[in-house]
Amino acid sequence: MASLFNIRPKLIGLPRRQKQLLALFADVIMSLVAMWLAFSLRFDVDHAPKGAEWIPYGLATFLFIPFFIRLGLYRAIFRYSGVSSLVSVGSAIILYGVVLSLVLFIAKFPGVPRSIGILQPILFFTLVFGSRVVVAQLLIRSTPGEAVVRNVLIYGAGQAGAQACDALVMTPEYRVRGFFDDDPSKHDRRVMGYRVFDPRHAAEVIDRFGISDILIAVPSAGVERRRQIVDSLADLQVRVRTIPGILDLARGTAQIDEIQELQIIDLLDRAPIVTSHDRSAFIGKTVMVTGAGGSIGSELSRQLLSLGPAKLILFDHNEFSLYTIDDELRRLAPQLKVPTEIIPCLGSIRDVVRIRTVMDSFRPQLVYHAAAYKHVPLVESNPLEGATNNILGTAIVASQAEASGVERFTLISTDKAVRPTNFMGASKRLAEQIVQGLAAKPGQKTVYSMVRFGNVLGSSGSVVPLFRRQIAAGGPITVTDPEVIRYFMTIPEAVGLVLHSSQMAEGGEVFVLDMGEPVKIMDLARKMIRLSGHVERTPDNLDGDIEIKIVGLRPGEKLYEELLIGDNPQPTSNSHIMMAREGFVPPEDLAAELEIIRKAVEQQDISLLTGVLMRTVAGFQCGTEAGESAAGDWCQDPFLSGAQRLKQRDGLF
Repeated sequence: MASLFNIRPKLIGLPRRQKQLLALFADVIMSLVAMWLAFSLRFDVDHAPKGAEWIPYGLATFLFIPFFIRLGLYRAIFRYSGVSSLVSVGSAIILYGVVLSLVLFIAKFPGVPRSIGILQPILFFTLVFGSRVVVAQLLIRSTPGEAVVRNVLIYGAGQAGAQACDALVMTPEYRVRGFFDDDPSKHDRRVMGYRVFDPRHAAEVIDRFGISDILIAVPSAGVERRRQIVDSLADLQVRVRTIPGILDLARGTAQIDEIQELQIIDLLDRAPIVTSHDRSAFIGKTVMVTGAGGSIGSELSRQLLSLGPAKLILFDHNEFSLYTIDDELRRLAPQLKVPTEIIPCLGSIRDVVRIRTVMDSFRPQLVYHAAAYKHVPLVESNPLEGATNNILGTAIVASQAEASGVERFTLISTDKAVRPTNFMGASKRLAEQIVQGLAAKPGQKTVYSMVRFGNVLGSSGSVVPLFRRQIAAGGPITVTDPEVIRYFMTIPEAVGLVLHSSQMAEGGEVFVLDMGEPVKIMDLARKMIRLSGHVERTPDNLDGDIEIKIVGLRPGEKLYEELLIGDNPQPTSNSHIMMAREGFVPPEDLAAELEIIRKAVEQQDISLLTGVLMRTVAGFQCGTEAGESAAGDWCQDPFLSGAQRLKQRDGLF
């Protein structure tokens, strides 16, 4: 056995051409053996060829080769041979058998029965496929010191489950032990040779077979049903993963044997939000998305593309992010069968000339402003950069939209803008007021609106990818406070509602998305630990796998977030969207405050910026965690008007 383990890495390490020649040589030998067996069985004696009987042996050495090459038998990786290999070998040998039979039937070699043309291919198939399965098992078998094989059950005994089983049995790290299925008619029957169990007895089956992993293989199931399955498995101390959904399989963006982590929507204790759109509002339009390479901006771009606009302008300052979304959409467009012209534009929203040039050149009718700095700790450490991008950048894009005759302008905002305790939230609230001021302008033709929502799962900086990395590293999972709660929504859900909101706007509305019930971050962390097949390590259970470590609230962070400043939300035609009209600083006063911000940025004066935010943003105060280190002496008299402050700093009074 030790010698076998020594040969295995040498075989795997051979150059590809040498492996192919070795396989070809083995097939030639097996073809000759099959011919000898065919004659021996036909004549019921150990065959000793003579005369014309040598001719079939000669044919057997080369006649099959073109078919094996054509069907890719020498391109396949032996150690991953499975059902697909069975089909390929069978097809090649059928073609070979037909040709061999025709040759023997037409030539009528003396002493060569025509039944040899049937017997030999059957025996040849048995030898070829059997040898490939044996070699595959020898090559994938774990050697001493390699990872322990994990016992896996597949949830779903349909076609997808069978295909997943076929892929898993050829991998060294998994051993399939059976299936779960909801269909009672399948219980105690066998699929691919493995028993189908009733999922109601999951705990018993998992304990009996030492199951470490469960693979959900029901791509046609709706999200709600998938979530129910996940919830039923959450307390069984097994790692739960899934195969791609049916839409990904249909689009060709994923394969059936690609094992994935659970989708984010599977972790939420609510049904998914599905939004339909009026395509007529987008077809033929020119649409611009700022921050198109970001988490929200890229999903906006995807959903907008599916609605068939004439032109889609992707604007972003990050070259790689812009290239990535541009490349993705260009590959996606033919699948969606849309004639949209995709226009990537590299630039910064802080560059007024660049924004003006892009808008004047392409004349967008719809603008979705998603570009922003959104990471609270980073903006907290770099408040002037946050203000330049989130406040002054928004002022540039929003005002240029008016100058270019944009029909509808939608600002993507955040729940952190409500009574903010950090610079990021305050900067977004002031950005909202800039848009509100433009919407209130007499004779305004551009319809301005804002959409405010909470945390989106799966975005850059989201807790779910962070928790996954921490679990993979063995922990600990870091949670800021045991009582911290957040509203959560998936990116596609939020973007779908953003598009719907933008079409309902009449001007100046703040749309607030119904995020459902808030989620306690501790509960989310514990659920992810359980679904990863681990046990939480606690003072009462020191043998657990993953510890949850409380690290304290970060600067500017709140225990809970709010979505409304006032208490007067109005319902809309969509039950997941509320509408509010909130107060704002008059545009003439706001213009002076923006000048102070420009001066603060020019002079790198954080206290000057803090004063503007304290005067203009409800709930933002000196002495909070956000303003403590930045405000300085400015807190002594923050309520001078913008014009007075400019005069004071210029020594005019």
